[in-house]
Amino acid sequence: MLGGTALAAEQEVVLVPNRVIYPGETIVLSALKEITLKPGKVRPDAVATLPDELDGRVAKRTLLPGRYVPVAALREAWLVDRGSSVQVVFAAAGLMISAAAVTLEPGAAGDIVKVRNLDSGKIFTGVVMADGSIRVGAS
Repeated sequence: MLGGTALAAEQEVVLVPNRVIYPGETIVLSALKEITLKPGKVRPDAVATLPDELDGRVAKRTLLPGRYVPVAALREAWLVDRGSSVQVVFAAAGLMISAAAVTLEPGAAGDIVKVRNLDSGKIFTGVVMADGSIRVGAS
């Protein structure tokens, strides 16, 4: 049984960039190549080497060909960009209020971003939702 496990570890295939990937660039599978780890070599911790860990993510810094990609060098793609128009929603106890706003910073789902209300000019923060809207709460 141990021999089979060791053999599987020896045969581990990982993904690394096949070209330079620049900061802000979205990673696509065509920019990656598969490499097979040498016998006895183990994939380091805190690196992304699987398709679902890399595909669609955005590089936060330059990624070099043939090198492991640190998880810290990746971020989710922005759902809202700085300066984009968004719908802001406040919902509590059956009451729902929505307003148009402009984002003052980019954000991915779950990020807290600053927005400016188009009508009042007031600046406040909210959470980016999966649909690209911003949810705000009572303060």
